[in-house]
Amino acid sequence: MNPTLTDVAQRAGVSLSTASRAFSDPDRIGRDTLRRIVTAAEEIGYVASAGRRSRAGGLPTRSATVAIIVPDIGNPVFASFVKAAQAHGWNRRQTVVLTDTDGSPDREREIIGELHERVDGFIVCSPRLPAHDIAELCGDTPLVLVNRTSDETNSVVPDAADGLRQALEYLRVLGHEHVAYAQGSPLSWSNQNRVDAIQHLAEQSDIELELIGWQAETVAGGQAAAASVVASGATAVIAHNDLMALGIMAGATALGIEVPGDLSIIGVDDTPLAEVARPTLTSIQVPMSRAGVMSVDMLHQQLTADLGQSAVEPRVVTLPTQLVVRQSTGPVAGWTPARRERSDR
Repeated sequence: MNPTLTDVAQRAGVSLSTASRAFSDPDRIGRDTLRRIVTAAEEIGYVASAGRRSRAGGLPTRSATVAIIVPDIGNPVFASFVKAAQAHGWNRRQTVVLTDTDGSPDREREIIGELHERVDGFIVCSPRLPAHDIAELCGDTPLVLVNRTSDETNSVVPDAADGLRQALEYLRVLGHEHVAYAQGSPLSWSNQNRVDAIQHLAEQSDIELELIGWQAETVAGGQAAAASVVASGATAVIAHNDLMALGIMAGATALGIEVPGDLSIIGVDDTPLAEVARPTLTSIQVPMSRAGVMSVDMLHQQLTADLGQSAVEPRVVTLPTQLVVRQSTGPVAGWTPARRERSDR
C-alpha cells in the first residue's frame, strides 16, 4: 500500500493540515517544520499528487472529484441527499465518490485520511466526528458540512426547531400534554440539537416531556424504544427519524397499543416510507434533496475561488422544515374542541 499524507504527518510529528500545507502552500510553513515534513516524505517514499487543485484564472483546470460521506446510505433520507448532490454535481463538473461510515467516527476519520490526497473537496453529511476534527483532517481541502454547524467551514442545516415547534403546537391543540421524544445516536449532532430544541419548546408550551434513551437510528432501534415509550405514559411520541417512528409503531402495535387511538406518532425527515406506512406517518419534512444541491453549490464556490483572494467567513445556510400531517396522529381520548377551549382559560 502506497504511503499517504497521514503517514507523513505522523512521522514528522505534525497535524494532517500542516503536512498538507507543506505541499500545497509551503510559504505558510516554518522552515524547520517544512524540512521535517519533506524529510519524512522522502524517508517513506511519499509522492504528492501533482496539481491536485491546479487552477487558472480562478477556475478548475479539470473536472473536480468530490467525496460525499454519509453515515448510512441505507437510510432513505441520505439516499435522497446523495442522489440530488450527485445530479447537481454533474452540472458543476464534479465527479462524486460516495462513502458510507456505518455511523462510526473511527471509520469516518479513516476515510477522510485515505481520500484526502485523492479528492478536490469533501461534503460530509451528519458526521459523527466533532466539526473541528473534520476540518483538521481535511486541512486545506475545501469542505462543506451538512447537519452540523462549524465556525471553521461552510455548513447546511435544517431548521429543526421550527419543525418541532409545529409538531408540539399541533399535538397540544389535540389535547396531548405528555409527549415523549425517542432519541437517536448519542454521536449525532442532529439528535442533540433536536433534544435541546424540544426541551425548550415543551417548557414554553407547558407540555410534560419524556426523553427516551438513545437507540440506533433504524426500524430496529424504534422497536427497541417502543416499550419505553408505552411505559412512559405519554400519549404522543416524536421519533428522531422516520425509521425509528415506524419501528415504534410496529412495537407499540405488538404490545396492543392502537395508533393513533392510544398513541400518536410523529417522525422526522418525511421519507417516502411515511406515505406507504399503515397508518400513514405524520412527519416533519426536512429538505435533504435541497441540502444536497446547496452543499454542491457551496463547495463549487470554494473550488473555483481565486487562491489569492481574501479569506471569507464560513457561512451557515438554514433550510426550512414543515410538519406534514397524516393518519398516525390524532386527538387524545375524550378530546373535543370545546374541552380544549375550556382548559386554556
